[in-house]
Amino acid sequence: MIRLSRLNGKDFVLNCDLIKFIEATPDTVITLTTGEKLMVRESVDQVIQETMHYRQRLYHEPLSQGSSKSE
Repeated sequence: MIRLSRLNGKDFVLNCDLIKFIEATPDTVITLTTGEKLMVRESVDQVIQETMHYRQRLYHEPLSQGSSKSE
């Protein structure tokens, strides 16, 4: 999940797994796999960077403490 902001400044969180493509028109428009289109304040490069950072955290952060083994 990545945090983005709409053109009116309201923040929202997007499931980046739903991104189909991103384009600059000049506003950044994100098209989701559902067909929905979202316009955001962030640039295309910023959305890509946030998505990459999210995916890196998924693969590099340890699992939560709640999944520890009993000895």
